[in-house]
Amino acid sequence: MIRNVLIVDDDREMLLDLQEGLCQRDPSFAVLMAGNGVEALESLRSHDVSLVVTDLKMPLMDGQGLLSAIMQHYADIPVIVMTGFGTPDRERQLRASGAAEIIAKPFSVDRLARQMALLLNQQNEGGTLHHVSSATFLQLIEMEQKTCTVRLEHTRSGRRGILSFVQGELFDARVGEVQGLNAAYQIFGWESVSLTLQNSCPIRQNRIRKNLCPLILEAARRRDEKTPSPPDESPPRGSVAAAAGPGELLAHVRAWIEKEMGDDCSVEDAFEDPSWNDRIERLSRHGEQLNLGRLVLAWVTWGEPRDYIVRPGDPHIIVAVNPKCPREKLIQHLGG
Repeated sequence: MIRNVLIVDDDREMLLDLQEGLCQRDPSFAVLMAGNGVEALESLRSHDVSLVVTDLKMPLMDGQGLLSAIMQHYADIPVIVMTGFGTPDRERQLRASGAAEIIAKPFSVDRLARQMALLLNQQNEGGTLHHVSSATFLQLIEMEQKTCTVRLEHTRSGRRGILSFVQGELFDARVGEVQGLNAAYQIFGWESVSLTLQNSCPIRQNRIRKNLCPLILEAARRRDEKTPSPPDESPPRGSVAAAAGPGELLAHVRAWIEKEMGDDCSVEDAFEDPSWNDRIERLSRHGEQLNLGRLVLAWVTWGEPRDYIVRPGDPHIIVAVNPKCPREKLIQHLGG
């Protein structure tokens, strides 16, 4: 994947030399250029940037002002500061302000390229996953109380977002210029994503202040409101309500799957399980707190060979399905 690196300096000749040298040494870099902090912020607003390299002395907005702005609005992006006036005290001040690295002028392009590669490699040090459900993976982060930065790319649209966790708590989210709750809702609305995990998080200000589960439920509700099913795919209302027990529900779902889904999807079992009662009750309470009403249906993924569809009732009914099943169609049908 090509990653954008933004280099900021008012020396145009130096910018062009760095752009040429870096692109020759590492084709995974796409170098963007800006002549001062103001131009750099414009570039950050219009491009997906993975790393910033900035000089300190520049007109309009200097490197110190740019570093402060990045820490406020794009703190997940590491910054390398170039300076010809470095002292130990100055370096300590820059690192305290958020600089990831400081490189003293003059320097070789090779040295800068090595520092850039090191910082960029840290962004996926925890591994990469493709075509996964973000909700399931992020709930594992919450349970394990990890401190990390998660970079996600929506499989269908290619949009990118960032989630910042501190000891399992979601502190911040960003999609482009959008931060906080609105960004989190956008990201949780992406059903299939590719993601990379960085085992650290520079964010220290909690902009979210909400539990993860209610956020995921609200994002699903917003997504469903925006994407109503076409009329010809709408299931008959009340069809599942007639299936009173697990055996009838299993036969009903299997028949519908065979007719609508083909061989790529299979329902493996349907059963009653009292051990799910507490989970279902907690999800229902979250829904009521968010004014969404009681839980009607849930799709649960544990990273096992099969997923589960939970239909609350008396008794609660659990349907075990192949993860290849089309989630939205099944949920719409069973909730009908």
